[in-house]
Amino acid sequence: MNMRMLIWVLIAMLVGLAAGYLIFAKGEEVVTAEGAAGPCPDGSQPLGWRNPMNPQVTSSVFTRDEMGMDYLPICADHPRTVGGGTVIIDPAVVQNIGVRTVVAEQKTLARDIRTVGRVTLDEQRVARLHPKVEGWVEKLFVDRTGEKVGKETMLLAIYSPQLVASGEEYLLALKNWQSLKNSPFPDVREGAKRLWSSSLDRLKLLDVPEHQLQQIRATGQVPKALHIHSPFDGIVMNIGAREGQRITPETELYMIADLSRVWVQVDLYEDQLPWVQQGDEADMRLPAVPGRVFKGRLSYIYPYLDAKTRTNKVRIEFANPDLTLKPEMFANIVLKPSRTVNAIAVPVEAIVRTGAREQLFVQSDAGLFEPREVRLGISSGREVQVISGISAGERVVTSGQFLIDSESKLQEAMTKMRKINQPPPQPDTAMGMEDMDMNALDMGTMPVPSGVEHD
Repeated sequence: MNMRMLIWVLIAMLVGLAAGYLIFAKGEEVVTAEGAAGPCPDGSQPLGWRNPMNPQVTSSVFTRDEMGMDYLPICADHPRTVGGGTVIIDPAVVQNIGVRTVVAEQKTLARDIRTVGRVTLDEQRVARLHPKVEGWVEKLFVDRTGEKVGKETMLLAIYSPQLVASGEEYLLALKNWQSLKNSPFPDVREGAKRLWSSSLDRLKLLDVPEHQLQQIRATGQVPKALHIHSPFDGIVMNIGAREGQRITPETELYMIADLSRVWVQVDLYEDQLPWVQQGDEADMRLPAVPGRVFKGRLSYIYPYLDAKTRTNKVRIEFANPDLTLKPEMFANIVLKPSRTVNAIAVPVEAIVRTGAREQLFVQSDAGLFEPREVRLGISSGREVQVISGISAGERVVTSGQFLIDSESKLQEAMTKMRKINQPPPQPDTAMGMEDMDMNALDMGTMPVPSGVEHD
């Protein structure tokens, strides 16, 4: 009987030891007793646990995923006080992931703008000749497009009954004035002079040239045909009538362009517009004239954008004395804006664009990287102006910032979790004797000492 009880006692002891071992081993793996070393490198307890395959999945207690893998501890930050999202990385890791930094500089920004343009006519040097009367073309003196003409070159002669009648009226008014200009009556003299002057003005308004007016006065006869002359030196771009053709004021007889100066139309994108202004210099190169650089100036910025291309046209003027520049040529343009901006500048690659905001990372200490939201200004090549968010002299990250950005978002999540896991502050339940007595008196429950009668 004693032997059987001894065996059962031994079995119970063995089962108890095995169970205690298993419980102790599991408890040591999951959580340690208060004051014992934790799973974090510095021996502290974790703030939480995260899925080893998906860091965004976290838990406040130790657990395992569906594959049986243990959750990893989320350890506390570096003991230094840092803001939410600030990342602390070991210097060796910084070097391994290729983090590079530069110093934000206060500097003068400027840029050249490279684009393409198209040579066009100078609209201020184009003449479209229309007759002011109806008639017929008697003679074409210039009958080929592309021909050079000089100022006052005779282009064609037209016959118009209206011109002939106006010429006859002028001759009558002239003879009347010559006969009455010595009249003793002032009203008669003035009337004859006004009649002659008005008839002369009518011929001038109908574009009768001066040499034909002199011919009418000299010969006393009206010529059958009116001569049309070129208003300036230029090239005949179009001829709208031929000999014998009936013409009206709607008929364009000639189109003449002065090509000694030309325009070049250039399209600029919206981000390039802040740099340019009237008077900026421009260099132009053409495939048709290799090795030659033409110098011009920006003369006008159009006050509207093209709805299809989302570009803004600007106009550059170039001298063309030898007529090398021909309309509709394509050209390579380098605009040299005179505008400069004194600004805090950082490389474009330092900016992390999230769509809703722009930010960069500032290295405030060795291994300490702080996210900063910034407001950007104009860009110049590979540099961009920072209007607010950083100061000159601060060191910003230009490479590896996307890895730092991922870690920063994880740090922000940990900060939020830490705030959630903190127990709410407990109210102070300790009250002074006076407070307790007053409360007891108010509630009518204050014990009455012995020997004192209670009313």
